[in-house]
Amino acid sequence: MTTSTETRPSLTQRMRGLSAEAIGFAVIGASGVVVNFGLFWILTNGVGLASLRSNIAATLVAIATNYLGYRYWLYRDRDAASRKREITLFLLFSGIGMLIETGTLGFTQYVLGLDTPFEKMGGKVLGLVVATVFRFVSYRTWVFKALPELEEPAVVQEAELLLAAEPSRTLAN
Repeated sequence: MTTSTETRPSLTQRMRGLSAEAIGFAVIGASGVVVNFGLFWILTNGVGLASLRSNIAATLVAIATNYLGYRYWLYRDRDAASRKREITLFLLFSGIGMLIETGTLGFTQYVLGLDTPFEKMGGKVLGLVVATVFRFVSYRTWVFKALPELEEPAVVQEAELLLAAEPSRTLAN
């Protein structure tokens, strides 16, 4: 009988994994910020669209580009069994993040009276920081869930043998 000793990752290893994830999140987020701020600046100063509407439009475009980065690069190894659930939760939490960002921008503009283009950008930056923390926690916790770690290698081996023994099925037309 063969026994295997499986060790759980140490706290240091888990923190390294989390920091690598946070760096990847920041890289994708930075590209989204460039899209978001660039489009916001163009819409408010070039087109003359109201700042809250510009923020919503710019954030929606950034959400779409960020999803592609998260799904196909950062969280490509995560459970993708239910894309409908994943996309629904991603849009829900992204929408909440957009409300946080837009609410902060609206507060700085309409309550505090900070209305110059650079003051609007400051309000947008503040809202984006708060929304980013919310998004990071919610995406990694509920949207892009890690696959469960199996503690019993024998169970995995048995499942693989069963799947290998099952005859392949093809569609006959």
